[in-house]
Amino acid sequence: MAGRHHDPRGRKASWPQHIPLLGWKDVGYRVWREMSRDNLYLVAAGVAYYWLLAIFPTVALLLSVYGLVSDPSEVDRQLDAMGAILPDRIVAVLGGQMAALAKASGPALGIGVVVGSLTALLSAVWGTAALMTALNIVYDETERRSTLRLYGVALVLTVIALLLAVLALLLIVAVPAVVAALPRISTQAIMPMFTGALRWPVLAVAMMAFFALAFRYGPCRNKAKWRWISWGAVLGTLLWVAASWLFSVYVSHVASFNKTYGSLGALVVFLVWFYVSAYVILLGAEVDAEMEHQTRVDSTVGPDRPMGERGAHMADTLGESADGDNAS
Repeated sequence: MAGRHHDPRGRKASWPQHIPLLGWKDVGYRVWREMSRDNLYLVAAGVAYYWLLAIFPTVALLLSVYGLVSDPSEVDRQLDAMGAILPDRIVAVLGGQMAALAKASGPALGIGVVVGSLTALLSAVWGTAALMTALNIVYDETERRSTLRLYGVALVLTVIALLLAVLALLLIVAVPAVVAALPRISTQAIMPMFTGALRWPVLAVAMMAFFALAFRYGPCRNKAKWRWISWGAVLGTLLWVAASWLFSVYVSHVASFNKTYGSLGALVVFLVWFYVSAYVILLGAEVDAEMEHQTRVDSTVGPDRPMGERGAHMADTLGESADGDNAS
């Protein structure tokens, strides 16, 4: 209690959980303000556009990589099961694309990885680079990395995202198969537990891992300690799941994109879903940024350095309080 009395806003917090309630009020105030100042709605729209361009080449690459270690036709079945969150239009479009790709044989998929990887990776890397640019805006950073280094980081993050997606798919497919092979167990009774309960935790963990890596390595700044990254990654994942489910319900029961956009309806659904996804992800990054902005303690990796010498705007400056004072 004494520590909170002398540090009512968490200016000496070395962990996010050390920020008291008054400090979280400051964080929330600045997040709300920065959403407007950073034009988050426009930035998210730009990220969504690049993701839309990248999605189909990325799906082809993902299915090719997945086909090297498993039956790619399983991906379509698992995607159909994700209809609880993804809008039906998105499931139908992706499912059709995957069904066409899955007709290729294993060797053909292997050749597809070699021949088609450059185009697919380039599209996916552009999408990741767009997210990195958006994170620079959120963290108030200017891009100072060379083009080679920028796209090198984007490439690494893209490959990690693909590997996490393949791993999640393998776990989702493999565990029910193992359960079905176990003797004296009612598959009909236990399978729904795995297909329903296991799928989303696996997907959520993969999403959290990617968000955490993107928030730490995406912005052009000295890296933040993991503890200042994890909160926003968890929040971004929870918001993404909730927003995707709500959007799915909206598309299924309220909106009529067919009547409004005709044959372009599915494309518009894709774009809006990407926009909502990008917005909530960047909102999670805003929370991480403003948590760092709340404390004077060095939140970056390496030995402790004084403010102004940490190589990160959010760590080198102190955020304004909700009362308009940043000295307390």
